[in-house]
Amino acid sequence: METYKAQSRQQNRRLKRRSGGKVVLATFAAVSTIVLLAFAGYFFYLLGALPKVDRLADYRPPILSQVYGADGTLVGEFYLERRTVVPVDKMPKRLIQAFVSAEDSNFYQHKGIDYLGIARAAFKNLISMRKKEGASTITQQVAKSMLLTPEKKFSRKLKEAILATRMEERLSKDEILYIYLNQIYLGAGAYGVQLAAETYFGKEVENLNLAEMAMLAGLPKAPNSYSPIKHLDRAKERQAYVLERMVKEGYITQAEAQYAKATPIVIQPLKKVNAEQSAYFLEQVRQQLVQKYGEERLYKDGLKIYTTMNAQMQKAAYTAVVNGLKAVDKRQGFRGAAKYLQEAEVEPFCKKVEDEIDDLSLKEGSIYQGVVTGVDPEKRELTVQVGERTGTVPRKNMEWAGKLELIPRFGKPEAKRAIGLGAVLELQVKVPDQNKTGAVFALDQVPEAQAALIALDPLTGGVRAMVGGYDFKKSQFNRAMQAKRNPGSAFKPIIYAAALDNGMTTASVIDDSQVEYESGAEKAWKPKNYDNVYRGPVTMREALTESINVVSVKILEQIGVGAAIDYAKKIGITSPMASNLTLALGSSSVTPMELTSAYGVFASGGYRTTPYFVTKVLDREGNVLEETAEPKIPVFRRMSSAGEGEGNPPQGDGEQPPQKPEEPVLTSSTGGAFPVIPPETAFIMTNLMQSVVTSGTGGRARAVGRPVAGKTGTTNDMKDAWFVGYVPQLVAGVWVGYDQERSLGAGGSGGQAAAPIWTEFMQQALAGLPVRSFPTPGNVTFALIDPHTGHLAREGTPGAVQECFIAGTEPTSYGAEPQTETDTAP
Repeated sequence: METYKAQSRQQNRRLKRRSGGKVVLATFAAVSTIVLLAFAGYFFYLLGALPKVDRLADYRPPILSQVYGADGTLVGEFYLERRTVVPVDKMPKRLIQAFVSAEDSNFYQHKGIDYLGIARAAFKNLISMRKKEGASTITQQVAKSMLLTPEKKFSRKLKEAILATRMEERLSKDEILYIYLNQIYLGAGAYGVQLAAETYFGKEVENLNLAEMAMLAGLPKAPNSYSPIKHLDRAKERQAYVLERMVKEGYITQAEAQYAKATPIVIQPLKKVNAEQSAYFLEQVRQQLVQKYGEERLYKDGLKIYTTMNAQMQKAAYTAVVNGLKAVDKRQGFRGAAKYLQEAEVEPFCKKVEDEIDDLSLKEGSIYQGVVTGVDPEKRELTVQVGERTGTVPRKNMEWAGKLELIPRFGKPEAKRAIGLGAVLELQVKVPDQNKTGAVFALDQVPEAQAALIALDPLTGGVRAMVGGYDFKKSQFNRAMQAKRNPGSAFKPIIYAAALDNGMTTASVIDDSQVEYESGAEKAWKPKNYDNVYRGPVTMREALTESINVVSVKILEQIGVGAAIDYAKKIGITSPMASNLTLALGSSSVTPMELTSAYGVFASGGYRTTPYFVTKVLDREGNVLEETAEPKIPVFRRMSSAGEGEGNPPQGDGEQPPQKPEEPVLTSSTGGAFPVIPPETAFIMTNLMQSVVTSGTGGRARAVGRPVAGKTGTTNDMKDAWFVGYVPQLVAGVWVGYDQERSLGAGGSGGQAAAPIWTEFMQQALAGLPVRSFPTPGNVTFALIDPHTGHLAREGTPGAVQECFIAGTEPTSYGAEPQTETDTAP
């Protein structure tokens, strides 16, 4: 009986096990069916939801828009991805073979997915116990970059495989390669093989040699790690790998591979055109085009943008502003290190600096941040590290900072005029490094003051150069266009020109003596001369040459404030102006662009032009989207070039008499030109401002070495320094000051702070241009006058000078008594 029960229990257990197994199998089958159906559903969902590959047949990637200067040279680029598209038939066959060998050796055999490659990669990864090799085909890479997001999920790999298969069905192998080789990122901001060839080797892609092709083909795996600019040794290792792969695939022989490995690699990075020297100009162009065409079109549609910029002048403007601001700043003394690092912070800081250096060696004249790693108090010399490079700062290269205490320990010194270990300094390269050692630096300092320079063609209004500040990366505020500052005495020529057109002449004598004006406040206003010297009766020429404040106020009083404001508006001042006598001293704020453009009226013979930047825009097919014709302004034939700037009469140079000017051609609102003041007035003002340069406050501008007219400007407490001046071919204005108004300190006047910048710019900008004199209109005459009386003077009269007049306005009598034409009463 017991035996029967035991057998019965065993049988029941067997039945339960069989039943349980069936349940498990049934459950597994059900789950598998559900998973399979779900996967199938998801797969078919993807087939319908994935992006269409048909649009790849008309591959139009985002390509850079290029900006050209007035002479057709490339001066700038706008892009999201820096790319130039090149057809496959212009790519060397071996370049294609190099990429295929390195990235997808079975490219011409598979249909989008390389199953053999997947198995091989899986095996290698299993053996190494880490992901050592991938198996994405070139087709899959195109699918990922063109049609998918870079998410790292299994679903993306599935999408990638489906799209790759579809692409192979719809596109030829050459079409896929065309997309791949133009789309791929190859480091240093370069997308596509054409830009990479330019960036690393300064060549067109079709001119690459085998060694260079193999080096480019090695970049996709890790563009930054294998960059030939930053890591040439690693790049050559990767190059060797690519060459061996090409041998294995039968594309080249072993001898060719060995020859390519031995071929010297000459890194010639194509100079990036978006240089800091042009940043403010390019930003102005960018804003204008974005407003007109939108960001999408500007950054992706490959526009060709032709501008008024003269690249040589733009470079000269940037150099002059940087040098001038440093000179102003260094006169105020050394402010100390930017910061101090602890010893453990030095290496990370230097690594960050090195990452920002794109060149194999430091550039002479460039500025880098470096860390003091050694001090020699006896030699008074510093050892510094700039990125991975080491060098020295000798004593003579720190002399401008005065006597500095050098401290051989880490930690911020208590004394301001001290430098210790860990000090972060601005360093200018005097002698570049060799193999990252041996560089010689000079102590430098980032200026706190700012400056702006704007240069225009006075005959067309084309902006030839513009700098809006010291460093665009740190401040995009364009002071040339946006900063409204008091012009001080630089506004006086506008008052004087208004006076000439309101009955006064260069022989008018004004009493330079103190005067008071009721201002409605408790205290009367008493204008003062800059030097606190009062000269008595003076002519307009002497008053402008010496920038006499009291005389300017009295001239404005005589012609009326309203008349002066109307005149200023007529020649291009658009900012609001104070309706009182302080206007004569430049109390109303203007932008450098406004004031420089107004001076352009004098330089052009009385024509007002509209400043403009863009001359023509083409789309990627070469269709003209916009074009601006330059205005045509007559140039008066000059009768003489003798005695300019001193008021001497023309002596005759054999040229024909002045011709009647042609009617100007009026264009659109961009680049228009029209007469606003008589040419005689423009010439006389030019002649007066030549005296400012030859014998007045603008004396530094004489170094230009050709006829120059201009005027300095300095505001109260030297908060603003100006110099605006011109030659017949170019008018330029310079402003110097702090963004948050404060005194520029010693040497902060217009003649000391702004005029040197203007002069350095003009010396470089005008190099190669002919020396020209200012043309004299036919209705201008010269007469010998006595500057003390304003009457005609006889030959031999002590102090007599030749003065210029509009015909019919010159004095007609001789006399000894002063001819005072202003009422000096309050």
